[in-house]
Formats: sequence, C-alpha cells, structure tokens
Amino acid sequence: QVQLVESGGGLVQAGGSLRLSCAASGRTSESDGMAWFRQAPGKEREFVAAITRLWSGGRTDYTDSVKGRFTISRDNAKKTVYLQMNSLKPEDTAVYYCNILRSGEPSGPWGQGTQVTVSS
Repeated sequence: QVQLVESGGGLVQAGGSLRLSCAASGRTSESDGMAWFRQAPGKEREFVAAITRLWSGGRTDYTDSVKGRFTISRDNAKKTVYLQMNSLKPEDTAVYYCNILRSGEPSGPWGQGTQVTVSS
C-alpha cells in the first residue's frame, strides 16, 4: 500500500507562487505515475497535472487552464513529487491532492490534501 502526504499549500495573492509537495512511501512500481488533482468548493475533483512515470522517464501532462503556469517535477532521492505553481489566479483556489496513477487512473488512497487559497 502506498502512502501519500501533501504539503505546501497556503494563502497567496494573485500572481504569486507556491510549491506543493507530495511525499510517497510504501510500495510503488516502475509503471506507476503520479498526478495532482484539485477540488474547489462545490465542484468535482479535477485533474491538474501528471507525470506518467513516477521515478524515471515518462512525460508530463497538464490541464489546459494551468499550462505554462504549473510545473510537475520529482526528486527521486526524496521520493517526492512537486507542483510548482506560478502566476496563481483566484480560480486556482482549491484543495490539492496527489495520487498514484495506474493505467491512467488514480489508484491510491486519497489523503487530506493541502489547501491553496489565492486572493484577488
């Protein structure tokens, strides 16, 4: 079983930046990917960004609304995946979650997430 812990959220003004972290522990495989999702109040959880191979190779994907502003990356030594968020907008306000991807689907337990609030 994999364990995921998100951190790094906070309150930031529009145009600011935050870096979220997702620390992974437990059993993962070479074919696993990792993705960030977010859920705004009253809305469904949505995909934000993914890296298709957790620890080597693969490609990155982003939802259109964050392309050019967000960057997903990994640190193999720290078993951590990051989401660098720049030029934040109020509509980025949400709870952000990470999850393991298997066959393109989120497959791990959902954690508590980390709250990101962008003020206008």
